Amino acid sequence: MNTYGQRDLAFERGEGPYLFATDGRRYLDFASGIAVTALGHSHPHLVAALTEQAGKLWHCSNLFRIPAGERLAERLVENSFADKAFFCNSGLEAFEAAAKLTRKYFSHIGQPGRWRILALQGSFHGRSLSAIAASGNPKYLEGFGPVNPGFAQAAFGNLNELRAAITDDLAAIIVEPVQGEGGIRTAQLDFLRAVREVCDEFGLLLIFDEIQCGMGRTGKLYAHEWAGIAPDIMMLAKGLGGGFPIGAVLATDKVAAAFTPGVHGTTFGGNPLAMACGNAVLDVILEEGFLPDVDRIARLLWEELQALAARHPSVLAEARGAGLMLGLRCHAPNGELMKLLRDNGLLTVTAAENVVRLLPPLIIGEAQVAEAIDILDRSCAGLAQAAE
Repeated sequence: MNTYGQRDLAFERGEGPYLFATDGRRYLDFASGIAVTALGHSHPHLVAALTEQAGKLWHCSNLFRIPAGERLAERLVENSFADKAFFCNSGLEAFEAAAKLTRKYFSHIGQPGRWRILALQGSFHGRSLSAIAASGNPKYLEGFGPVNPGFAQAAFGNLNELRAAITDDLAAIIVEPVQGEGGIRTAQLDFLRAVREVCDEFGLLLIFDEIQCGMGRTGKLYAHEWAGIAPDIMMLAKGLGGGFPIGAVLATDKVAAAFTPGVHGTTFGGNPLAMACGNAVLDVILEEGFLPDVDRIARLLWEELQALAARHPSVLAEARGAGLMLGLRCHAPNGELMKLLRDNGLLTVTAAENVVRLLPPLIIGEAQVAEAIDILDRSCAGLAQAAE
């Protein structure tokens, strides 16, 4: 169906941070399948894990124990605030599970009248009818009315507006610590801490959507760790599988107790192939020194992007973001810059607020930073010259 604005470009293989097109041309991949291929392409450890599992067992359903899933859940819990994990296939499914868990929790504790979820403007939680209702973005709602009930929005980063939006039927607040689709907007750490305090004050659940900003992308395993707080529920996907479809919902024991056998489920979620990939990704990300190196390279790239924006003020308004989830807000149309970057060998992704997203795999080094900056420099200079 005609649902994607595809480029006339196809790839036949990938290696590390590079993709190779069917015509043989090499591209530096700073799109990462929209923050999915966190360890780059054809990572040997991921390939070995998937290949080994593929020769044993693909699927058996959740009617039986899946030891690799139990191991992945234990590792995620051990390295997070959570006590329990639920596996699904995507970020959207993680959102739906988190929303259902929220309603079920309040019903479970005898408060079924609390069922609405407050999201923040500019958020993106997926494309189901409920997810687009949560985000409240007219761009995604058009043609899909009436809007599903149960969701409201407050301004991103505005604590006063957030507090004013609290009603008796409110159950939870959902926040992306770094908004991806919304334009690489980073929540101030004090704002995240204040939202946690508001949730505690009013008895609300705090849900963090770390589908894009989690799994090491900000230099810590989860972006909210920089604020020194914890949610009650967290959504993961994208980088968790390194390219294999996985979604997850993590929660505390108190909240997870609301899910009992038969109230929620998934046919494919948590299957042996997915769990092998998830464990392989964690093997690499949790290696000693891996995340500190992500942070080091991210800071180098950030400094270079700040200087780039200063060199090309007619093209770039600012650099923004956190870790290796970065963006360039443009004066020129972001689609024009993205096309020129692609023509020059660098793959990126657009976002709201006229932003070009830079989402490199977490394995890049100084050489790839230098290569990307060179392409960005040449592309910005080309746009500036064309505008004269």
